[in-house]
Amino acid sequence: MIDFYSWSTPNGRKVSIMLEECKLDYNLIPINITKDEQFEKNFLNISPNNKIPAIYDHDTNISMMESGAILLYLSEKTGVFLPKEDKDRWKRDEWLMFQMASLGPMLGQVHHFIKFNSGKSAYAEERYYNEAKRIYGVLDKRLEESEFVAGNDYGVADISIWPWVSRYEWQNIDLNNYINILRWYKEIASREAVIKGYDIPKMGVEIPIP
Repeated sequence: MIDFYSWSTPNGRKVSIMLEECKLDYNLIPINITKDEQFEKNFLNISPNNKIPAIYDHDTNISMMESGAILLYLSEKTGVFLPKEDKDRWKRDEWLMFQMASLGPMLGQVHHFIKFNSGKSAYAEERYYNEAKRIYGVLDKRLEESEFVAGNDYGVADISIWPWVSRYEWQNIDLNNYINILRWYKEIASREAVIKGYDIPKMGVEIPIP
């Protein structure tokens, strides 16, 4: 059994979708970040960086923070989406790092400055919106060349990126301008595990479809 500490954010959804894809039993422990529950002492024992998601695996007595690391852990634990060839593993890691280092942080800044603090810094809004469009262009070019982000098969890299793209409305992004992302986005949105994992914790939230 896995204790899963999370909230309804892109990073949280990465792990809830992966748990559903792996068909693992888990105990959801909601951490309401709108009430600063991530700073409570008990949670810090699991996630020293005050961030969700985090997990505690009772089978192995391992606790983990950082969504990308958790995705890799769950893949290794279950063998689900585990590349068989080294070249495929490195391609997975390459695009997972793209999400962790570029796509996630930059789109997060768009959420902060454009969605929640519009009008407070014209410079920041322009900077991060332009970077968001550039990153979408990088991803669209990749998906022109490949059915899924890391190759011909759906896997961890897709799961890491898709929840961030699902907030395209927050980012003032029209997915119709990125036809390869749109094709990929809709295909993943139809997966049963993605539909289930998207609404964790359950709030009656549906996947937005352009």
